[in-house]
Amino acid sequence: MIVTVFGLGFVGLTTALGFADNGIKVYGIEVDSKKVEILKSGKIPFFEPGLDEALERNLNENFFITDDLKSAINESDCIYYCVGTPYGENGQADLTYLFSAIDSTLNVLCNDKFHVLVTKSTIPPTTTSEKIIPYIESKGYRTGIDLGVANNPEFLREGHCWDDFINADRIVLGVNDNKSKEILRNLYSSFSCPIHTVGLNTSEFIKYLSNTLLATLISFSNEMSIIADTLGDINVSQAFKILHQDNRWSGSDITSYIYPGCGYGGYCLPKDTNAIYALTKSKGFDAEILKNTIKTNDNITSFIVDKITRNISEDSKIGILGLSFKPGSDDVRDSASARIIKILLDRNYDNIIAYDPMAIDEFKNFYNYDIEYYNTKEEIIELADELVILTAWDEFKDLDKKTEKRIVDCRYIL
Repeated sequence: MIVTVFGLGFVGLTTALGFADNGIKVYGIEVDSKKVEILKSGKIPFFEPGLDEALERNLNENFFITDDLKSAINESDCIYYCVGTPYGENGQADLTYLFSAIDSTLNVLCNDKFHVLVTKSTIPPTTTSEKIIPYIESKGYRTGIDLGVANNPEFLREGHCWDDFINADRIVLGVNDNKSKEILRNLYSSFSCPIHTVGLNTSEFIKYLSNTLLATLISFSNEMSIIADTLGDINVSQAFKILHQDNRWSGSDITSYIYPGCGYGGYCLPKDTNAIYALTKSKGFDAEILKNTIKTNDNITSFIVDKITRNISEDSKIGILGLSFKPGSDDVRDSASARIIKILLDRNYDNIIAYDPMAIDEFKNFYNYDIEYYNTKEEIIELADELVILTAWDEFKDLDKKTEKRIVDCRYIL
């Protein structure tokens, strides 16, 4: 079995190395030359525990980074697409990178081998059946006969990608022809978790079902924290922690989503929630729960800024603790910290200093904000007039024991 993976970001690199670690020969294709250079040197261009060791084990053994697209594609049984599907027009998924990768594949195919083209990028339901398959067939290919078309959504948490792939709780294969089904089930034959073979639309829907539930839980929790603040004299952290003791979910990782904070961020939840809402609305149904999940997530930012700026002057030095969208990751895409800092700056609170144990360089590169960065929390504690916790890093959990300055704990961790 041979696999080619387009895109070597969080999902693509994890997928490529996960297959390679199971003895499968994998070719990696990446258009970002800087990322390629880093990977070929044996290093990981982002923080993701476990991937560095996996790369060391597999680089130039079972995993090969190549620009010889023609050889890689024609050797492969499966071609995996792990490219970005960011916000597009009206919130819908932008499929530009996906179709570019498909074009690159079809342009070099030149043998009679049956290849399965597998989308692992998150795509809205009906995308494979209504867009990808018609597009491929317009190029003269008979899907299910000349080549297979499938989707295989990922359920990876940033900071836990390697473990989530190797010790998957379930694998979902969206496929509508028996030959592709056989090849994909063989690809995952060494995995011990349940493998579900479902229809193309169902597979895509399962991914959005998962992410929109998590987003809704977060928005529900944040709205309840606003209610608590409005009513007054309520210990929000204590209330939610006691809620988590309910036996119906006690001890489950999902309790981390049933907890207030600064709103959901990162790459997946904002993008996917907006995409499925926009797609559904375009087909004539205004999904009120999702609409209000998105609205609550948007509104929580202003609520937090109001909380931060309560009783302080515009020239006060605000110390931001945490820039990544969650602890254990250096990913700052659509982070709550970025949204909050932007509004603070827009409101003329421009004396902002910031610290994060991992994401400072990423934040600087991603956002052009006129703020000062420091390399330790101690510097922030000393210099700031007010401290604001925006990411729930463990090292901030005893902040109230380090200083008597006002602390705005937006993650309810103290």
